[in-house]
Amino acid sequence: MSNAKCIMVQGTSSNAGKSVMVAALCRIYSKRGYHVAPFKSQNMSLNSYTTKENREIAIAQVLQAEAAGIEPSHHMNPILLKPKEDYTSQVIVQGKPAGDMTFDVYQNEFREQALNAISDSLNHLKKEYDLIIIEGAGSPAEINMRKNDLANMEIAHLADANVILVADIDLGGVFASIAGTFVLLDEKDRNRLKAVIINKFRGNLDILMPGITQIEEIIKVPVLGVLPYDYSLNLPEEDSASLSKKNYAVDGDIVIGVIKLPKISNFTDIDPLEYEKNVSIKFVDLYDDLDGLNAIIIPGTRNTVSDMLELEKSGLADKIRNLKNKIPIFGICGGFQMLGEQIIDENNRESKHGTIKGLGLLKIDSVFGSKDKIVTRSEGVICSNDIFESIAGEIVDGFELHEAETNIKDCNPLFEIKIGCGNKVHGTDEFYYDGAIDGLSFGTYFHGIFHNLNFRRTFTNYLKSQKGLPISSLLKDDFKENTEYSIDKLAEIVENNLNMDIIDKLVLQ
Repeated sequence: MSNAKCIMVQGTSSNAGKSVMVAALCRIYSKRGYHVAPFKSQNMSLNSYTTKENREIAIAQVLQAEAAGIEPSHHMNPILLKPKEDYTSQVIVQGKPAGDMTFDVYQNEFREQALNAISDSLNHLKKEYDLIIIEGAGSPAEINMRKNDLANMEIAHLADANVILVADIDLGGVFASIAGTFVLLDEKDRNRLKAVIINKFRGNLDILMPGITQIEEIIKVPVLGVLPYDYSLNLPEEDSASLSKKNYAVDGDIVIGVIKLPKISNFTDIDPLEYEKNVSIKFVDLYDDLDGLNAIIIPGTRNTVSDMLELEKSGLADKIRNLKNKIPIFGICGGFQMLGEQIIDENNRESKHGTIKGLGLLKIDSVFGSKDKIVTRSEGVICSNDIFESIAGEIVDGFELHEAETNIKDCNPLFEIKIGCGNKVHGTDEFYYDGAIDGLSFGTYFHGIFHNLNFRRTFTNYLKSQKGLPISSLLKDDFKENTEYSIDKLAEIVENNLNMDIIDKLVLQ
């Protein structure tokens, strides 16, 4: 093991700001010349990504790696839990599926194997990097969970890391949450806590200062500063709980409706569309109307079968069917499967419901149970079709994370596969193409497809052309520019509002 330094960011609660704080520190210390890597031992998230090693990790660690200026690796998130149904999660270990497990099985029968993977990945990073910035999960003061902890203080001890605690003032009760965290930890764990950050502040700092003075006297460690709530930052969200707080302004000339599936996953696929000029995103709940939409996107889901049944139950499925060939309807991964005629699950691998009917907008069937999970980076050439004719022959890339194979029966493919898996050619065992298109209904297995500027802009320009609006060029990618801007701005906010001298000592001592 090398002499790499480790520091850990924990929170008083979920969504306190741990992920973005780690990203900020990764950017700050990488710009100072340190070889920095993020690490989160155990993450529960439905927003995931395929690394160049063809391993699956949470999207938050991808952003943190980007902030550090390095390529994401499965070692940065050795345990990923992806909730399914009936209190089970798919357990991903060092980027590969280890099976579906209940909470009890995972905690009581799989914990040692998980801890070994965590230790192995941490040691791997320590050999490769100067500084490891670790993110906790939830709160370290969940005393009912401490015995089987794999995400907070157990990892701080394993890494011999000083801990900075982030507290969310926007929720209210910030001083109680800070003091309560310290009180509920035993002495060994409490000794790891070296400093506190108050996050998401919107008020008058002068009014807050007396409370900061008192809380420092109570907990006997310094408050490093107060981070303001900055509305200009736009960074990928880690989980679907954040969607209820994400406000998209529906004021563009073009409105794209995104179906908010109960088990929605990888909704960060939609993020680049937010930066298209005169385009607005509207998340559509199951019982909403579809009036006024210029296109519909059905995103990924952790459970295609159960979410398709929810679409039927709510009546939204029929509302979508009624818009066939009136506006574009686009499915990604699970959404692509839903566009088909059948979702075949004879062995109940996806759910307990077996085989069901899809929306019937594409002449495809998707079959669960015949293949292991596909986890791969992908690349394809755009096929000739009405919407994307102007960029036919150009290359797009993305990544695949799916457990079914899809058979195209009688519709045209969207991409010719160069790297990856894609669809199964009907009646054969060959995989030459990905996606399908029939009129204005189309879909793909490529997550991240809208991160391709040529594909995204051609799609939105098609929508604009249907309304006689000016189209945009393919030259400037506002999404990529804004992501870099937001990471730099985040790092600047941290450096300007926190006592970096104390953080330096905690990091480098």
